[in-house]
Amino acid sequence: MNEATPRLTRALLDAPSAPVRIVHLGLGNFHRAHQAWHTHKAPDAHDWGIAAFTGRRPEMARALAPQDGLYTLITRDSGGDTFDVVRSIVAVHASDEHEAFLGYLRRAEVAIVTMTLTEHAYLRNGDGGLDTGRAEVTADVEALASGRPVQTLPGRLLAGLLARRSAEAGPITLLSCDNLPDNGDVTRRIVTDLARIAAPEALDWIERNVDFATSMVDRITPATTDEDMALVAREQGYDDVSPVPTEPFSEWVVSGTFPAGRPTWEAAGVQLAPDVAPHERRKLWLLNGSHSLLAYTAPLLGHRTIDEAIADARCLEWVNTFWDEAQRNLGLSDDLVGQYRQDLLDRYGNTGVRHHLAQIAYDGSQKLPVRTLPTALAERAAGRLPAGAATTLAGWVLHLRGQGAPVQDAGAGPAQEAAGAEDLTEAAIGVLNTLRAGLGQDAELVNVVVERVQYLQGLVA
Repeated sequence: MNEATPRLTRALLDAPSAPVRIVHLGLGNFHRAHQAWHTHKAPDAHDWGIAAFTGRRPEMARALAPQDGLYTLITRDSGGDTFDVVRSIVAVHASDEHEAFLGYLRRAEVAIVTMTLTEHAYLRNGDGGLDTGRAEVTADVEALASGRPVQTLPGRLLAGLLARRSAEAGPITLLSCDNLPDNGDVTRRIVTDLARIAAPEALDWIERNVDFATSMVDRITPATTDEDMALVAREQGYDDVSPVPTEPFSEWVVSGTFPAGRPTWEAAGVQLAPDVAPHERRKLWLLNGSHSLLAYTAPLLGHRTIDEAIADARCLEWVNTFWDEAQRNLGLSDDLVGQYRQDLLDRYGNTGVRHHLAQIAYDGSQKLPVRTLPTALAERAAGRLPAGAATTLAGWVLHLRGQGAPVQDAGAGPAQEAAGAEDLTEAAIGVLNTLRAGLGQDAELVNVVVERVQYLQGLVA
């Protein structure tokens, strides 16, 4: 930072804090470009402050605390940048500030808990419920019994609900904003599964007082760079240690009852819908599915970002092949899907947004089952071989074998071990079985994945 340039603070902007009525778990760039921004843009934002807790690491809380939760949103397109100071986050905490989290949940005015912690945080087993055999879940059961701090997302949510119940603070909404199909039902399942073990006496209260809302989220948000910080200092005249770059497009579709209230998000571009599922499938299969395809294949060609990848005719062909497969199974009109595909290509080609493929490649073991497998399985059920989906799976096999983007995936251990087999067919079988039990027994699918691995290896060579 430049000592001559003032630090971004509320005093600098004469920006008062709103009262905390939303608690958020997962203080990353996406939340700050999306839910916090939509709340900031709501006409009643002065009534809806957010207390945000970090995910695994405390660095973001340390960065934003001296700025009173303020940060600059840099909206980029190929024609230039615009800047907006987002004011909705009024308190920041590290994830281990357990008593602070419980304190917020005990307040009747706190109406909503939102989450953006990635798919991995939900700790689900193969049946979609809570994986109660995991050591960290067992540790949280013991912690809940003794009143000690918990570590997992299910544990934190249940601990907060138990504190709210004891304080008689009334109903509340839990709103997942993670890329999971039916994320409201997923949240309900993991919380109630844990409650059955750790606090069965609270199950009836949870049923009567907790709204497990569902949402679909969409906004491309790259990682912050030193150049972003320098740009803000130069253009805005203050130092911001954690600005957020993003694209102009943002979509948020929400379904819930919100018994304790909510901001007027619909006046800030949020779509309130009785059923999120059609929007969810379209986004997960087309946008997220193609993102994963590019994340595991385009680095093999030397590309680093989405805009570089989509400018390569080979990558564009792979994406269109995958989209053709997904479109056949979405159950939406060709006109609607066709326009969405063109909009995605326009967004991907935005050279102002440098969305790094290595960032998108994180946590493939959790993402591929919801982004890629639905299309692959639907095509197989129709008797077709999914060449597009198989290209994603082939890229992931190579990623696990150390090619392309580095592996950053807490759940990838079994898949990495399987991918290390010397025989390529054996590796493909093992990797597919980690994504879905028995999937590696589909010999035709295995063959097309192996063929795509060999094809991609030929491009690298």
